[in-house]
Amino acid sequence: MFTAEMLGNLFSMQAILGLILGVLGGIFIGVVPGLGATMGVAVLLPMTFGMEPAAALIMLSAVFTAAIYGGCITSILLHTPGTPANAASAVDGYQLTLQGRGLSAIGAATIGSMIGGTFSAIMLLFLAPPLARASLVFSAPEFFLIALFGLTIIGSLAGDNMIKGLLSGLFGLAIGVIGFDQIYGTRRFTYGITALESGISLVPALIGLFSISQVLILAEDLIKKEEERHVIGELSGRLLPTLPEFISQIPNIIRSSVIGLFVGVVPGPGAEIGGWLGYSEAKRFAKNRDQFGKGAIEGVWAAETANNATVGGALVPTMTLGIPGSAAAAILLGGMMLHGLIPGHGLFTTQADIAYAIIFGFMIANILMGIVGLLTARYLVKVASAPTSVLAPCIVVLSVIGSYAINISLVDVTVMAIFGLIGYFMRKTGFATAPVVLAMILGGIAENGFKRAALMARGENLISFYMGRPVSAVLVILIVLSLFAPFIMSFVQKKMSTSAKS
Repeated sequence: MFTAEMLGNLFSMQAILGLILGVLGGIFIGVVPGLGATMGVAVLLPMTFGMEPAAALIMLSAVFTAAIYGGCITSILLHTPGTPANAASAVDGYQLTLQGRGLSAIGAATIGSMIGGTFSAIMLLFLAPPLARASLVFSAPEFFLIALFGLTIIGSLAGDNMIKGLLSGLFGLAIGVIGFDQIYGTRRFTYGITALESGISLVPALIGLFSISQVLILAEDLIKKEEERHVIGELSGRLLPTLPEFISQIPNIIRSSVIGLFVGVVPGPGAEIGGWLGYSEAKRFAKNRDQFGKGAIEGVWAAETANNATVGGALVPTMTLGIPGSAAAAILLGGMMLHGLIPGHGLFTTQADIAYAIIFGFMIANILMGIVGLLTARYLVKVASAPTSVLAPCIVVLSVIGSYAINISLVDVTVMAIFGLIGYFMRKTGFATAPVVLAMILGGIAENGFKRAALMARGENLISFYMGRPVSAVLVILIVLSLFAPFIMSFVQKKMSTSAKS
C-alpha cells in the first residue's frame, strides 16, 4: 500500500496543486446556487487532460466532496441550498441563523462534512480492495451483466418520471453506438462524417449536458426577472462547538456517517437522499423532536455528515465494478477511463500505486475541506451574491477551452454546444440528463461484453450459458430485483398511505 510510487503520486506537485484547486474550486461551485457537484466535476474534467492520472482523479474527487459541502453555507445562511444535497440542512440551519447562531450552524456543518467524508474515505480504503478481488471471477458475460445492472439504476436517476428517464437512457445508448464497432470494425451512424468515426467524445458531451445547459437556464431566469439579492443572515454565534457539545453529537455523527456510506454505495439515490435520511434518523432518535424545524443543531450535524459520507460510498462501486453510484460519480468514471484507469482488480494490483494515491488524496481532501471551510465560511457566502451575468460567461469560457483542449479540435466544441442545447431542452421538458451519461458510459461495455459472451457460448443457448455460470446467475437475479424494485417500493408506499388514512 505505502510504496514509493504511491507516495510519489500522492505528494507530486501536480497532486498537491490539484488537491488545493479541487477543494477551493469545489467549495466555490457548491456555494453558488444552481451549479453543484456534477457540473463542477464536468467543468474541471478537461483541465485534467494533461495531468498525471493520480493527480487528475485526486482533484476531481476533491471537487466532488467539496462542492457538496460548499452548498451548506448558502443553505444555512440564505435558506438557499447550493446543491440539492444540502436541502435538509436548510430546515434547521436557517432557523439557527435567524436566532443569531448562524456561525454555530456553519461550524457544525463543516465539521460534520469533514468527518462524514473522511469516514467514507477510510471505508473506501477497506471495502474497495476485497470487492476488486472479487471481480477476478468476472469474464465477458459477467461484464455484460454488470453493465446491464448499472443501466437498471437509470430509473433511480430519472427523477419523478421514470418513463422520461428510460427514454433519456435509450438516447444515451443510441449516442454510444455512433462510430466504429469495436468487434467487427464497421462504421455505424457516421453518415459520411469523418469526425464521427471515433464516436461522440464523452467529455464535451458531458460538459454540454450539465454545464452549458445550466448556463442557458440561468440566462433564461435572468431574462425573465431581475436577479434576486439575498439578504445574508447575521453571522454570529460560536463557530467551533465546545467539547461537551461535540461529545453529545458523537452518536448522531456515527449513525449519519454509516447511513450516508450505505446510501452512497447503492447506485442511484445520491447525496440528497443521504442528507434527508440522516436528518430523519436524527429526528427519530432525538430527545427534543419538537425542536426539529425550529433550530435543532442536531439536524444540521446529521444532514451534512450523511451527505458527504455518500461521496466515498459512491466511489466504492465506481472504482471496483465500474458502476457509478451517482451522476457525479459517472463523470468521475469517465475521467478514470480518459486517463486509462479501468475499474476492477487491475486498478488495485497493476495500478495500485495510482488507486491508493487517489483514495488517500480523497481522504486528505476532506480534511483540507474542513480546515478551509472553518477559515473562510463567513466570507464565502458573498460568492452567492455574484451576479449571473458575471458567472455565466466565465462558465462558458471554461467549458469552451476545456472541450477544445482535449483533442485540439473544434469538432469537440461543436459537440459541446449541440449537447448543451439538447440538455437545455431535456431539462425544460422534464427529461433527466444523468441517465444519458450513464448509458453513454455503460452502453459500450455492455455491447462488447455481450458480443464476446456470444462468441464464448459457441452456439449454446445464451440463457443456459448465463445461468450455468454461478456469478452470472446471481447478477441476473440482482438485475431482475433492481428492475422491479421501484414498482415494489411504489406499491408498498401506496399500501402504507392507504393504511394510514384508514
